[in-house]
Amino acid sequence: MNDFLFRMKSLLGDEYDEFLKFYEAENFRGLRVNTLKCSVEKLKNLLDFELNNTPFCGEGFYIPDNVSSLGNNPLHHAGAFYIQEPSATSAVTMLDVNEGDYVLDLCAAPGGKSTQIGAKLNGTGLLWSNEIVKNRANILLSNIERMGIKNAVVSNCRPDVLCPNLSNCFDKVLVDAPCSGEGMFRKNSDAQVQWSEEHVKSCAQRQLLILNSAKNALKPGGVLVFSTCTFSYEENEGVISEFLAENPDFELIDANVSFGRPALELARRIFPMDGGEGHFAAKLYKKGTLVPNYASCTRQEKIDKDIFDFYDSLFIDRPFGENITVVGDKIIILPKNYNFNTKGLSILRAGIVLGEIVKKRIEPHHSVFMAASMPQCRMSVDFDVNSAEIANYLRGQEIAVTSDVKGYTAVCVNGITTGFGKVSDSRLKNKYPKGLRIH
Repeated sequence: MNDFLFRMKSLLGDEYDEFLKFYEAENFRGLRVNTLKCSVEKLKNLLDFELNNTPFCGEGFYIPDNVSSLGNNPLHHAGAFYIQEPSATSAVTMLDVNEGDYVLDLCAAPGGKSTQIGAKLNGTGLLWSNEIVKNRANILLSNIERMGIKNAVVSNCRPDVLCPNLSNCFDKVLVDAPCSGEGMFRKNSDAQVQWSEEHVKSCAQRQLLILNSAKNALKPGGVLVFSTCTFSYEENEGVISEFLAENPDFELIDANVSFGRPALELARRIFPMDGGEGHFAAKLYKKGTLVPNYASCTRQEKIDKDIFDFYDSLFIDRPFGENITVVGDKIIILPKNYNFNTKGLSILRAGIVLGEIVKKRIEPHHSVFMAASMPQCRMSVDFDVNSAEIANYLRGQEIAVTSDVKGYTAVCVNGITTGFGKVSDSRLKNKYPKGLRIH
């Protein structure tokens, strides 16, 4: 730890004492409103504590120190917000995602930045989220599902395998690279224990390798944001400088943001005294002319009428499109713009699961209801965030409902879908996944 502090003193100079003052204070805690499911104003009205804006993202807010157990809040289960360290939202702000973009998040778990991208896309374009570690990739998938993102692909691949197979496919690429995690020392004691100057150097080498894979997936004329949650010069300015020296077809550009402070003139650094635990981000432009995305062809796969009848029994006007495929016992609604050669790639999921075939019948899947709005569902029940009913639902219990509700039914909290159940004789049989329930 003394070696780390010595390096910070050399890096910060006159600001070192200010850094220590913030470093010894309370951690910064934040949440980001998921605008796919809930507006900022609506969430402000539903939460029982005040939300104050962070400088890093228009949907980002600080969590007061006295707030606890926020992960058990029904609105969190519903995907209305994502608990996210405030400065971690800065990289996606710099990426400047627009509707219709094809975006690759190469090192995506646990999903904070991917779900932020998904909200910016607003159901258009395509989000490809990748994570090399399998168990972390499953956590990523769970968060993509909870936040109701329907146009995502989640993969579990090495960057040097994935990116050449997706050559020139993406308008924007995010590389939130694995790092020594110096910005997370206050939250993660393991990062402190693992830290060493040798670890910093090995992280920088790995980051450069990842960047040199990521560049292949980016279209000419596209932009790539490289970010870390560490302070070290080697892993930040050092990696960017070396990458640019090796790749003259890339240039560092201004992200037009005011948070943090300049690094390499156009990149940005964030220290605790800037309002977050710590982040670095640089925006790179790949020289060339950006080719627009054209609508991909829907697969011409023949789908049984029974599947469409089932789809229509749950939702109005087939809100997720008709690009349907059957894989094993799962019925998948693929993203509208999904038309890739994925041979040899480890795809955990593309799109959402409509249902599973069980003994010649179809049962709905949690993910399809999480991606649906309440008005899109043919049958729904809605409970207040503070009601006993929604608390019991999240614990896996049956709930009494009115006699006009029948069959598969969306369960909502203040109009935001949280899951589903099956109603018979005014009782809702709980279908909330066991692994997600409150104990």
